[in-house]
Amino acid sequence: MVKKVPVRVDGRELTLSNLDKVLYPEIGFTKAEVIDYYSRVAPVLLPHLAGRPLTVKRYPNGVTGQFFFEKNAPDHTPAWIRKVNLPAPGSSKNRESIDFAVIDDLPTLAYYANLAALELHVPQWRVDADGTALPPDTLVFDLDPGAPATIVECCRVALMLREVLKAEGLTARPKTSGNKGMQLYADWDCREEPSAYAKRLAQVLEKEHPKEIVSVMAKKARPGKVFIDWSQNNPAKTTVAPYSLRARERPTVSTPLSWKEVEDCEHPDDLVFTAPDVLARVEEHGDLFGRA
Repeated sequence: MVKKVPVRVDGRELTLSNLDKVLYPEIGFTKAEVIDYYSRVAPVLLPHLAGRPLTVKRYPNGVTGQFFFEKNAPDHTPAWIRKVNLPAPGSSKNRESIDFAVIDDLPTLAYYANLAALELHVPQWRVDADGTALPPDTLVFDLDPGAPATIVECCRVALMLREVLKAEGLTARPKTSGNKGMQLYADWDCREEPSAYAKRLAQVLEKEHPKEIVSVMAKKARPGKVFIDWSQNNPAKTTVAPYSLRARERPTVSTPLSWKEVEDCEHPDDLVFTAPDVLARVEEHGDLFGRA
C-alpha cells in the first residue's frame, strides 16, 4: 500500500509518498532523508539549476534497483512546474523536441526528490524567460581517472589545469563528481566554441604530461591516467549538478571543494562526502561553488 502525505511547500500542494522506502540500502538512507537533504541544500543548489533544462536519473526502487534517465517531462507533471520546449537532435525516441523541466524553486526540487530523482544533470547553458536557449555560460572539464589512478591523480591534473586556465584569464572552480572523479568549471565568455577550446587545452596538457594525462575517448588509453573529458561542453550533453546526490552505495554528493582541499588530497577517501557531510560543509562555508 502506497503511503501518501500531503504537504505544502512555498505555497504549492505536493503529495509525498513512501517516505520510509530505503533508497540506499547499505546505510538505510530513506526517501524521506533524500527529500530532507534536497530541501535543506536548496539555497545553494537552486542557483546552479536555475534556467537549466533538467535531465534526471530516477531510482524508484533504490540504488540497487533499475534506473532510468528522464529528459521529457511526462504529461502528469504538475502544471506549475516550469517546462521549456527545445529541439532534440538525435533523440533516442525520435522526438523533434522535448519538454524539459527546469528546477527554479524549492517545490519543483521537492517534487523531483519525491520521484526518487536522485541525480540531477544539467547542461552548461541556460534558457531565458521565454524558454529560448542562451549561449553557454560555463566551461567544464570532467576529470576521469583510469584505474589504478584515483581522484588523487585527478587533483594533480586539476592543479595543472587551473594554471592553464588562469593564464587564459579564466578562474577554475573544483568539485568532486560524487563518484570516482572530479570536475573543474569556469565562467565562459563564448570566446570560441567551448568543446573545441576545451579539447585544445586538454591536448596541450596531454602533450606536456603524457604519462599522467589522456585527452582521447578510447578507454584502452586510460589505465593509470586521468582522462580530461572536454566533450561535456557539447550543448547536447549534461554534467551532474553541484550538490546533486549520486546513486552510489552511500548517498555521496557532487561536492564543491576549496583549492586547499585539492592541494592537500593524499587519499581517495579525503574527498568523499555524503549528504550529511555536505549539509555541515554548507553551514560552515556557504556555497564554495559560488561564482568567482
